[in-house]
Amino acid sequence: MSFIQLPESVVPCRNLVGGEWQLPSGATLLDVRSPYTGTVIGRVPMSPTAAVAQAVEAARPAAALWRTTPLRERTQFLFRFRQLLERDLDRLANLAASEAGKTVAEGRAGLLKGMEVCDFALSLQNLDTGGHMEVSRGVTCEFRREPLGIVAGITPFNFPAMVPMWMFPIAVTLGNAFILKPSEKVPLTACALGELMCEAGYPPGVFSVVHGGKEAVDALVAHQDVQALAFVGSSAVARHVYAEGCKRGKRVLALGSAKNHVIIVPDADPELTPQAVVDSFTGCAGQRCMAASVLLAVGDVEPLLREITRRAARLEVGPGMGALIDRGAVDRLETAIARAEAEGARVLLDGRGRKPAGERWAGGNWLGPTLLDGVRPEMESARRELFGPVLSIIRVPTLSAALEIENASPYGNAASIFTTNGAVAQAVVEGARAGMVGVNVGVPVPREPFSFGGTGDSRFGHGDITGPSSLDFWTALKKVTRKWSARTDGSWMS
Repeated sequence: MSFIQLPESVVPCRNLVGGEWQLPSGATLLDVRSPYTGTVIGRVPMSPTAAVAQAVEAARPAAALWRTTPLRERTQFLFRFRQLLERDLDRLANLAASEAGKTVAEGRAGLLKGMEVCDFALSLQNLDTGGHMEVSRGVTCEFRREPLGIVAGITPFNFPAMVPMWMFPIAVTLGNAFILKPSEKVPLTACALGELMCEAGYPPGVFSVVHGGKEAVDALVAHQDVQALAFVGSSAVARHVYAEGCKRGKRVLALGSAKNHVIIVPDADPELTPQAVVDSFTGCAGQRCMAASVLLAVGDVEPLLREITRRAARLEVGPGMGALIDRGAVDRLETAIARAEAEGARVLLDGRGRKPAGERWAGGNWLGPTLLDGVRPEMESARRELFGPVLSIIRVPTLSAALEIENASPYGNAASIFTTNGAVAQAVVEGARAGMVGVNVGVPVPREPFSFGGTGDSRFGHGDITGPSSLDFWTALKKVTRKWSARTDGSWMS
């Protein structure tokens, strides 16, 4: 039995504008190829600037009406959307996996994480009640959240469902009209989410999908009616989106690349640690911003390294670890491995050439788990995000030396320590530069309502993309001061 079911026919993707699915005028069509086989499973329009403007135009009246809908009523639409996600969970998980190269289990996990964000957004009707206080005799002050209007999310290929659902459930529930620009490499899941938003009954224009590439992104950034932009992708593009959006007076939160460090010390749990490290650097074929990228081996940890190598070697490519997004990713990673060898690293485990058995998978984008030993901090494999199942091992004598390397990275997304010593764990929690730190957790993604977000070149902007701080990103606070009559016994304010 196959470990994934690809779409039976080529799926034609369309833009969702004003509640209608339409092919934008003048758009070229791009083939969508499954990373598993290289076969065409969809076609996506590359929207020109005019198509983006059309989506914004359709969202304008929707935003004006949606903002007047009470919060409690807005949540009812999200309840229905969440129920539809549960109904179609298996189909959506398989769809996300087929276009992003994930295993079906990983596709399902991404949807479940997105549903957690839905749960947080659903709680706002009871939690986010504003504030009200009598500040002086006869004088009251209050604050209330008001939606910004039209907002947008620009999302990457590696989590076709989860990353969009970091954004739109909260933004829409708070009263905004939301435009999703998914990666052109994974448009099928975005269309499926749009279909469910329509089925849930959201008014036309409240949720839109616009496909495309750089032109569509630039058009969203430049459009005067788009008030806020959330972005997840590479640091280079994140920096560009942040700078261009801020220059135009928009709110922008742009999450970028990562170079995550995992520290293991001799007292690390020998059962828990190896599997957690393997899961961290091979999960989603290493194509996630939370993946372990550098292993900082403190002192004599040879038994742990041998077990990590053994378990990674046993991982079955295909059923156990999915494919890379495209052939360019395979070429880039194989080049990086060869460069590390030339710089003096030893390939402890070589994933080049590994692929699933069977002719059907021959055209897929495969690279097995790869371990590079003897890496030095100045090497490319230690500094640059490779974005694949490649783990670089740097040997250091002390915990202080490990933290010095972690602190020197321009990125600050995630770091983890594996130890059974509480003082060692606390030293890393306090000393790591990363915005998300794990203790005996290889992928320290916070669960809702604890928010997601890194530091340094991993994040451009303020606040976090999920959790309580996301509320301030998607809304404006209106402050109201009231007095109805003069008081003779009051303060200066009376």
